[in-house]
Amino acid sequence: MKWSINEALSLVSRRYRFLLRSWAREAFLDIGERLHATIITTGVAGAPASFLHNALLQFYASCGCTRQARRVFDEIPHSHKDTVDWTTLMGCLVRHNVSDEALLLFVRMRRCGVKPDEVTLVCLFGGCARLGDLAVGLQGHGCMVKMGYGGVLKACNAGMDMYSKCGLIGEAKRVFDEMKGRSVVSWTVILDGVVRLEGVKNGRVVFDEMPERNEVAWTIMITGYVDCGFSQESFSLAREMICEWVHAYALKRKEKELNIMVGTALVDMYAKCGRIHVAYKFFKKMPQRNVVAWNAMLSGLAMHGLGRTALDMFPQMFKEAKPDDVTFTSVLSACSHAGLVDHGCFYFSNLESVYGTTPKMEHYACMVDLLGRAGRLEEAEVLLRKMPIRPNEVVLGSLLGSCSIHGKLQLGEHLLQELVQLDPQNTEYHILLSNMYALAGKQNRANSLRQVLKKRGVRKVPGMSSIHVGSQVHRFRAGDKSHPQTQEIYRMLDEMIRRLRLAGYAPNTASQIFAGCDSLEDDAVEEEKELAVISHSEKLAICFGFISTRPGLPLYIFKNLRICQDCHSAIKIVSKIYNREIVIRDRNRFHCFKEGSCSCSDYW
Repeated sequence: MKWSINEALSLVSRRYRFLLRSWAREAFLDIGERLHATIITTGVAGAPASFLHNALLQFYASCGCTRQARRVFDEIPHSHKDTVDWTTLMGCLVRHNVSDEALLLFVRMRRCGVKPDEVTLVCLFGGCARLGDLAVGLQGHGCMVKMGYGGVLKACNAGMDMYSKCGLIGEAKRVFDEMKGRSVVSWTVILDGVVRLEGVKNGRVVFDEMPERNEVAWTIMITGYVDCGFSQESFSLAREMICEWVHAYALKRKEKELNIMVGTALVDMYAKCGRIHVAYKFFKKMPQRNVVAWNAMLSGLAMHGLGRTALDMFPQMFKEAKPDDVTFTSVLSACSHAGLVDHGCFYFSNLESVYGTTPKMEHYACMVDLLGRAGRLEEAEVLLRKMPIRPNEVVLGSLLGSCSIHGKLQLGEHLLQELVQLDPQNTEYHILLSNMYALAGKQNRANSLRQVLKKRGVRKVPGMSSIHVGSQVHRFRAGDKSHPQTQEIYRMLDEMIRRLRLAGYAPNTASQIFAGCDSLEDDAVEEEKELAVISHSEKLAICFGFISTRPGLPLYIFKNLRICQDCHSAIKIVSKIYNREIVIRDRNRFHCFKEGSCSCSDYW
């Protein structure tokens, strides 16, 4: 039997497409690249009807190789590009943090007259959500309605998530209310938005209305309670979650799978509630552990500043589970919080070559934070500028924080300009730079920067500390006198400050700023600053804890902002004077104060 050239090429092409699809599922990048080289050298892909470029695009996109995928996409003749090809590249770009290019690709797709499908819209909304790009998101929503995809479940879910991530919870609710059918994912998306934008109380209303709850929904609520200082509610909800899981899965799943699920939930919950030693005990008692369980443990150790413990445990993980990108985020974060610069650089440099993980935004953020904290700001900035993806506000904000620690004012000014473009309503960065001006003796510029915020009507997020006592959450702001037990709290505060001074404490007022104090004498200004620092919210929460609990019991406090240097120094002494363990979770990590020292070793 004789084969014509066209028949032979068709047979070879079909075989190559089958291989590429198979290798894409397994992410066999090396083998696929060798086949790509063979396709080029033999000229098999010369005929457009071979559709090998389309298969190569799918392969590289599945392997997460954005550059190769883009190159192959550009080689496909326009007449042979369909909606699937455009969507494949868009999805690849969004998944690997190149969302800005994905949105530009969508615009180009529409100009070329290619009609998007529901999967295209899901990718588009995902990119808008990551970038917070409401303008393109609104266009995508209009496109969805016009093309008749307003009733498609996945597209609506992605649209809701986009609105939620852009801060428009009202628009997300409108999409939710107009949906004819809702899945558990739909409910979870709206729950996440409500908890983030309207608070955990409104979130609980949505949670209680959910006809079905998945693990993500439970996690959103428990984390929401923990972040707000509702530790009792978080424990109560976790117990309810475990009971429901046992009831729902006991008959359907093997005991091994159930043990892993429940054990992981307990490890994650105790770590996030400040009980890292309890979390570790549960982790060690788990009969089997998968990658999710290991990630929960390593992330918990990182949050608590136990970086060396995390790195000592990490090699053991390879015996039980294969690390993923979340694992390395936890490892690098552990290095950052513990100041283990060399270890962090080692893991980051070997991330792709040894461990087969493509660096993502989170990994770069950890490395910039690691180098910045260590005072290596030039290296941190070089890494930031060389990132293959555009740095987000987390990366830039991390470097700005390091500039504040090390007094790099000029770099801080440049970073603020970039941050304002990304998130103009975020006051934290302005306040940080204002404090840097004050520390550098440039009080006028510090006051001027705050006046700019005031004129724009942007208000600073107030520092707030929460403590759970007697089944109630008690919240305090700096100088707060609204609590029913204010007199007892301030009497305790006076006594605590007196004992602190006897132990050598002197208030650190360096970053305390009072606008409009130029007319006051220096001594008067300093006295006002001391009074303000002494009554910071965490100090008030500690004093309330002292008068409301038995001596010797640990205190658990949650703060929405980073703990200041003065409070950190003072609470170390307090823990020794009063023989109390005091655990404070600020916006970045846990601090466990005990016997005059902190778990962060003064590196935070």
